[in-house]
Amino acid sequence: MTTPDHQSPASQPPVPTPQDRIYRSPMALVGGVLLLLVVGWLGFDALFQGHGRTPWLALAGMILAVPLVIAFTLRPAVFAGEDRLRIRNPFRVISLPWGEIASLRSGYSNEVVAKSGTRYQLWSVPVSLRARKKAEARKARAAAEAARGGPASGGGSASRGLGGLGAVGGAGRSAAASGPTRAETDQVMDELRELLDRRGEAESAQGEVTVRWAYEVIAPAVAGAVLFGILMGLG
Repeated sequence: MTTPDHQSPASQPPVPTPQDRIYRSPMALVGGVLLLLVVGWLGFDALFQGHGRTPWLALAGMILAVPLVIAFTLRPAVFAGEDRLRIRNPFRVISLPWGEIASLRSGYSNEVVAKSGTRYQLWSVPVSLRARKKAEARKARAAAEAARGGPASGGGSASRGLGGLGAVGGAGRSAAASGPTRAETDQVMDELRELLDRRGEAESAQGEVTVRWAYEVIAPAVAGAVLFGILMGLG
């Protein structure tokens, strides 16, 4: 990922408001909680039951592991407000006014492209190729049913007796059972593109891109790594 043209380390990005749309990965949240439980269980067991250097190594390992687990699972989020898009990635917080966003791209990852050409990945909106394939399959089945006249096309007499409502009800039930024809993360990107189209030219949605490093995550992880390295070096 390239370095942004506009960086203001001293400035703080606006905090999210209750009106912001918040997008996070449920699977990442669940995985993060489970990983923290495992790290805590193993770490505290070694800390209180270990002998020699083991408790110190366990402490250093926990200081290193816990911030990284939080950074990559619980921390990532996207806050979409009326004036700007705020991206909280593992080690950075990027605030982009809608007027500074050139496009929102979806490929093997979802990312925002600023007008300067800088790209920022949306960690909390991961791409699921499997979900895309399922959605495309549902879309293809829906198109095939529509081409055949719907699943209720064989019930012509029932449809006529209900003034056509029978066919509509059958098609509605089939569509509901088939599920959405867009993957969830693709729907999120559609919502963000809609906001960009609606707010991109607004006067209040102009400004500069700001980037802040997450030192609250980086500092303890580095401290844990240094302590762990020293303990390992001492033999």
